[in-house]
Amino acid sequence: MYSIGTDRVDGCMVTSLEPPDPADHSGHPVMQPSTGAVPFLAAARGQHASHTPVWFMRQAGRSLPEYRAVRGEGSILEAITRPTVAAEITLQPVRRYGVDAAVLFSDIVVPPHAVGFGIDVAPGTGPVTERAFRSSSDLDRLRPLEPGDISYVTDTVDLLVHELPPEVPLLAFAGAPFTVGSYLVEGRPSRTYQHTKALMHTDEVLWHELMERLSASAITFIDQQLQHGAGAFQLFDSWAGSLSRRDYDRFVLPHSRHVFSELASRHPGVPGIHFGIGCDHLLESMMAAGPTVIGLDWRTRIADARRRLGADTVVQGNLDPALVLAGTDVALEGTAAVLADNAGHPGHIFNLGHGVQPDTDPDVLAAVVELVHERTSRDTIRIGDPT
Repeated sequence: MYSIGTDRVDGCMVTSLEPPDPADHSGHPVMQPSTGAVPFLAAARGQHASHTPVWFMRQAGRSLPEYRAVRGEGSILEAITRPTVAAEITLQPVRRYGVDAAVLFSDIVVPPHAVGFGIDVAPGTGPVTERAFRSSSDLDRLRPLEPGDISYVTDTVDLLVHELPPEVPLLAFAGAPFTVGSYLVEGRPSRTYQHTKALMHTDEVLWHELMERLSASAITFIDQQLQHGAGAFQLFDSWAGSLSRRDYDRFVLPHSRHVFSELASRHPGVPGIHFGIGCDHLLESMMAAGPTVIGLDWRTRIADARRRLGADTVVQGNLDPALVLAGTDVALEGTAAVLADNAGHPGHIFNLGHGVQPDTDPDVLAAVVELVHERTSRDTIRIGDPT
């Protein structure tokens, strides 16, 4: 086991994790407890849990004062390379909020960064590269990702699977091929995706070669996290909503489907979540990629998603993050509305419809978690009337 020391940094309680003696390490994979004891895994499989599980995208990060106390200076990509720091940041929201899953503190551009493509995350901007992907010669800068390239990530996973409570699984994740590819092709975040769409339509062969490279990278990245003990994963296709359904089906779906299919083959029964922003028009196609759970942003009602995808569809979401910024009363009213929309269905993982904003009040999120757990406890819930 890892030894833990608790210290106070700038008024915040933080935990220091010390790696175990190699002689004490039992090897991989670290087995997670049975589904029945883990609310997140039960809900992800459409089974009744003791309560509706909750986690928040970007829960480990900028909104927490304890994060700022340990994060340090420099790029997030540098912080990720320090396993004890990355593990501590991952654990902070579990301790503060009592969420039902820990999402690994990492970033979707870690794989291309790790193979030397030349990409960084600029504060206040996002992923940027000085040399955008524009021609076949740029494929040479995207060599296959090897496990050794991301040893610091798996070292972080090793720390976490030993320290997380047994009922709180670690979520692995990766960026979907399209979303990561859009950053590489645009060179920075974009509103128009003009270079990305131009490449799709002017050099389809090169586009699919790029997607194949990034699919393989996402598979390796998630596979390594799962091999080291993560209990589920999410594929972030954050910006797929910028595409028409016709273009998504032609240029993106085959590659996302390959990621889910390959991971299902390697890790049978491990839940996989598919999530994007503004993707209401793509729901059927994104579900066809093969996830266990479909993530919804705040624009799509849960009831409507199940009407379109099937009554047994397991969903994740979908409180509008802006309601959290509006204060506790507004956030709790919105939380109750999401629970009512789900109508007691066992296949529901409560989350925001996007990530936690940096200026979010942590006390508001704590109140949201408390309300979800209280309202959906199977000691008190009346199925069909969660509010």
